[in-house]
Amino acid sequence: MTGAAVADDHGTPTRQDVRDARAAVSSTAETVAGVRARLVVANQRLERSAVAAAQASEAFNGARWKAVQARRAAREAEQRSRSAAADVRRQRASYGDALVSSYEMSPTLTALAGIVGSDGIDSVIERTTALQNAESAMDANYDRFRASATLADVATAQARDASAAAVAAAQEAKDARAAARAAADRAAAEAADIAAEKTALVARLADLQHVSVRLAERRQSALEQQAAAAAAAAARHEQAQQQAQQQAAPSPAATPSTDPSTDPTADPAPAPPAPAPPAPVPAPPAPASGAAAAIAFARAQIGEPYRWGAAGPDAWDCSGLTMGAWAAAGRSLPHYSVAQYEQSTPVAASSLQPGDLVFWGTSGDPSSIYHVALYVGGGRIIQAPRTGEDVEETSMYYWIAPNFYARP
Repeated sequence: MTGAAVADDHGTPTRQDVRDARAAVSSTAETVAGVRARLVVANQRLERSAVAAAQASEAFNGARWKAVQARRAAREAEQRSRSAAADVRRQRASYGDALVSSYEMSPTLTALAGIVGSDGIDSVIERTTALQNAESAMDANYDRFRASATLADVATAQARDASAAAVAAAQEAKDARAAARAAADRAAAEAADIAAEKTALVARLADLQHVSVRLAERRQSALEQQAAAAAAAAARHEQAQQQAQQQAAPSPAATPSTDPSTDPTADPAPAPPAPAPPAPVPAPPAPASGAAAAIAFARAQIGEPYRWGAAGPDAWDCSGLTMGAWAAAGRSLPHYSVAQYEQSTPVAASSLQPGDLVFWGTSGDPSSIYHVALYVGGGRIIQAPRTGEDVEETSMYYWIAPNFYARP
């Protein structure tokens, strides 16, 4: 039969066999690419889940810190209220004593008695003056009493409001704790699901590529490490560019002037004043005192587990670790990454010194900070990363590029 697409007796492939083989190879390649794409998506899901858990954990730390602040404010307001009430009692007693004294002295200090019983004009003046002084003292005592009563009312209202705020803050901390626990549980469950999914996907890769599962795992791990390294390099490059742009001072605009030597029609004029020198760029603050002690403490915790809300002695979350590290260096920081940034001196990435704090936020607003680590130099940090991982020393670009830096 002419044109039949069949193999000959010696097994030589026909043109149709070649087309079918190419189609099969193309289909396999597309399937491998699809599997790898699903692995990328799985890693992205894992990252989003980790960020959500970190945000929930730091939200709990923030709510807990605010509850402590609210309780302190309530105690101080209550103390002011008690002091104001005591002052009212003193002023009431003083006013009452003055009132009693005025009644006892009234027979001799009334205007009529002062005139009738006087021995002369001097006596009249003396008694009238005494009467006026007594009335002024009564008025002053009354004014002080009323002022104290008003202050006491204000202090009582403030104490009541502060107490209500403390109760509300305590409830918010309780709710945030439940949300953090739920987020941690979700992250752990999703991590387990994603790990199982990745295992199945790698096994599928091994089958498609006709290699062992172990070799496929090694290849996939190498690909992910290369991708992470490329992302870190891109983050460093972008950050370096931003720093260069920030440090580049704009060229001062030239001041237009008339030069009589080149313009004979111009009237001679006094030379313009010399331009003011550019404002000096403030130098970054000196490296934090005690940084070596903070780093030594953090290094001693490497290998201990992450646990949200923990601040030692054998488990840590991100801000708990940095708080503990700087406490070992004699510097008190809150157990809350946003407050740690607010109570430190912001620095540029180019000015980082060992012991500084490195922060991650979802925007350019410090209130969006959800993770903090301790900078140890050479572009490396010590951190308590997330649920399921231990305290580690790693590159500051290991994950997502940080966007806030501060010196305690």
